[in-house]
Amino acid sequence: MNVRPMSPKISRRHLLHSTSCGFGFLALSALCQERALGAASALTDKVAKIPARAKRVIFLCMSGGPAQLDTFDYKPQTGNKKHPGSVFPFSRHGESGLWISELMPETAKQADKLCLLNGMHADTGNHAQSFHQLHTGDRLRSRPSLGAWINYGLGTANQNLPGFVSLNTAKPQSYSSAFLPSVYQGSPIGVNGEDMSQATLPNITGDHLPVRLKRRQLDLIQAMNREHQSSRLDDDALEAVIESMELGFRMQTDAPGLLDTSNEPASVLERYRVGHSVSEGTCKPSDFGRQCLLARRFAEAGVRFIEVNHGSWDQHKNHRRDLKANCESTDAPVAALLEDLEQRGLLEDTLVVWGGEFGRPGLTPEDGKDETGHNANGFTFWLAGGGVKGGHVHGSTDETGARAVEGKVHFRDLHATILHLMGLPANDLTYHYEGRNHRLTGPEGGKVVTEIFA
Repeated sequence: MNVRPMSPKISRRHLLHSTSCGFGFLALSALCQERALGAASALTDKVAKIPARAKRVIFLCMSGGPAQLDTFDYKPQTGNKKHPGSVFPFSRHGESGLWISELMPETAKQADKLCLLNGMHADTGNHAQSFHQLHTGDRLRSRPSLGAWINYGLGTANQNLPGFVSLNTAKPQSYSSAFLPSVYQGSPIGVNGEDMSQATLPNITGDHLPVRLKRRQLDLIQAMNREHQSSRLDDDALEAVIESMELGFRMQTDAPGLLDTSNEPASVLERYRVGHSVSEGTCKPSDFGRQCLLARRFAEAGVRFIEVNHGSWDQHKNHRRDLKANCESTDAPVAALLEDLEQRGLLEDTLVVWGGEFGRPGLTPEDGKDETGHNANGFTFWLAGGGVKGGHVHGSTDETGARAVEGKVHFRDLHATILHLMGLPANDLTYHYEGRNHRLTGPEGGKVVTEIFA
């Protein structure tokens, strides 16, 4: 007779002890799922506090200070040698009859979409300080950028993507979250002057592990992170890192495909001038067309704030040559972006903003030089879509273009207006830091420019 060997006796205590790893794994998985859902809450698509006219912003940042007198602020020449006015020809465009320079022929075709702010002004003519103020509302101190504030107030409509993307940036302050939790800072893609076809989000791709194993690996790391955090419950920076790791995992689903423009029709790539470079001028070209195309794709995918950057507008010498080169680089891509947004039904709730940290005075050719300087006292921005009037001019500079005199709009007012259009009460969006509430519009507050609303 065959006798089966007796199984070793297993006590209840031993059984529970030996299977605790299984119970622990189940509990850990549940905890990680719960934490993952909680981590997403910081960027969850939030309800606007007031009626919103726009759902997203595309900021076309022209770093260096575009010369308003030769782009969008027409000043006919009067024979005054010290202030000759616009040196490039202008003409009227669209049903609205907006005056636009010959340097912007494609953008001029979109004239009836543009709302010109010809009365812009800022506090300083120094590049670094004014650029910082444009992005953060402050000239010197570390403060959250406009995109970070919007990300904080509204989150993202796509949980697999960040709420704020900054393309082709060389200045971290333009996408910094400063004292806001770092999960709200922008995700930079590319650096200034880089061919954007090679630009990626760092460490976002890789097939070294199946997704299922990547998820288990991250769950283990996050469990240790949460254990570490349990004794530091008020550490916002640590919480943001944990949340960012979850976002990074989810981005592996959507981000690589969005950055790959190879599936776009050749006609679209041509309209955006993808891969084109300027034909003359000393300005370092950047693949601005690809940036604008990526901006459209990110907008469609639910990203809340997209910043597109084009540098080299800091033209002191060779004004005519270099301004023409910059306009050649940016004109067609901007027009293609506006046209695409309208055709896809996105322009009505996408606010497009164009401008730089200040403008430039008129040329002073009596000494034979083709040079311009800095002018923070009067310059031009334009907005399009997102609930603003198209084919409209708000504000003006004096007869020489040197100073804003009517419809003046400070950076604080521009910020307040953008927040309001996005459904955020401009002067009530605050964050408590160092014992007091801070806001994008600063202690002075900003005025919402309701006159430009459609």
